[in-house]
Amino acid sequence: QVQLVESGGGLVQPGGSLRLSCVVSGSIFSRYALGWYRQAPGKQRELVAAVASAYSGYSTNYADSVKGRFTIARDNAKNTVYLQMNSLKPEDTAVYYCHAQRGGIDHWGQGTQVTVSS
Repeated sequence: QVQLVESGGGLVQPGGSLRLSCVVSGSIFSRYALGWYRQAPGKQRELVAAVASAYSGYSTNYADSVKGRFTIARDNAKNTVYLQMNSLKPEDTAVYYCHAQRGGIDHWGQGTQVTVSS
C-alpha cells in the first residue's frame, strides 16, 4: 500500500521561506508522477507544482501564481519530493497536499498547514 507522509508546514511571516517534504512508500519511486496541491478555506484544491516520472524526463510545471518563488524537486534515492517555497505571501496560506500517481492511480498525503502571516 502506498503511503505519503508530509512534513515541514508551519507559520511563517510574509517574505519568508518554508520547505515541505513528502516521503512516499512503495516500489519504483522513479515511476511516480509527483505533485503538490493546496486548498485554502472556501476554495477548490489547486495544483501548485508537479514533477513527472522518469518516463517523462522528470519535467516540471508550476502554477502561474508560484512561478519564480517555488521549486519542486525529487530525490529518488530517498523516495522524497520537496517543495521549496520562497518569498511567501499571505495568499499562499493553505493546506498543502502531496500527490503521487502511477498507473492511473492517485495517492494523497494527509496535508500540512502553511500559514503566512505577520
